[in-house]
Amino acid sequence: MTSKNIFIIAEAGINHNGEINLAKNLIDVAVTAGCDAVKFQKRTPDICVPEKMKSVMRETPWGVMTYLDYKKKIEFGELEFDIIANYCEQKNIAWSASAWDIESLKFLDKYDLTFNKVASALATHKEFLKEVAKRKILTYVSVGMCEYGDIDAIVSIFHDYNCPLVLMHTISTYPANDEDLNLKMIQTLAEKYGLPVGYSGHESSVSPSIVAATLGAVAIERHITLDRAMWGTDHSASLEANGLNQLVGSIRKISVVLGDGVKKKIEAETEVAKKLRYWNN
Repeated sequence: MTSKNIFIIAEAGINHNGEINLAKNLIDVAVTAGCDAVKFQKRTPDICVPEKMKSVMRETPWGVMTYLDYKKKIEFGELEFDIIANYCEQKNIAWSASAWDIESLKFLDKYDLTFNKVASALATHKEFLKEVAKRKILTYVSVGMCEYGDIDAIVSIFHDYNCPLVLMHTISTYPANDEDLNLKMIQTLAEKYGLPVGYSGHESSVSPSIVAATLGAVAIERHITLDRAMWGTDHSASLEANGLNQLVGSIRKISVVLGDGVKKKIEAETEVAKKLRYWNN
């Protein structure tokens, strides 16, 4: 795996705040940076919002409303996802969406996605995992908030359905503190399970994801936003366009600067040596 082959996913998520034009702008950010894919999220709010949260009142840019109504307000339907699919095709970038429930997973089937992504929140939902694995599409599963027993179950399910799997090391705090990232887990998971491992980062900075790539991550996923100060849940744990550009550019350079590890004097050094070494060998 070279850095040119590291699959970089720009996680637009719900940072579109329910506005399709913002979604298009986020796709543009991903395309300009050179990402391989852009990803959104799909929920059925009546299923995904816990009962105790449904009637909780929340202040939003659209006024005070229940948490359930807020979730419905920002949720994209078939019209918006049709637009996303067409726009990504025009821009020549792959796209996907993380389903948060089986109904949403079935909704996304019509788009013939090239990969699936399971969020950490769904990583212990065995019925859901089986439905994903049945599709036999390359699937990235984030394992934040998981213990080894949880990951064992994930690996077993995807093995049983012969579905290609990439584990994504993740720390599920938003934003995540640098001291909590534990990036060595990328290598630990790869050795323990014999599977490709990627990294889904929620930190505010760029450098940890670059380190993850040098440690062997086969995929890097980062939330993106137009403005980290925007109203919404995930903006503060996201990268703006400049940060994403820096991240992608740095990752693509890794294999170039690492080289092959064989000591040799390059031709340009020979000329420098003639100028600087004044003694005869």
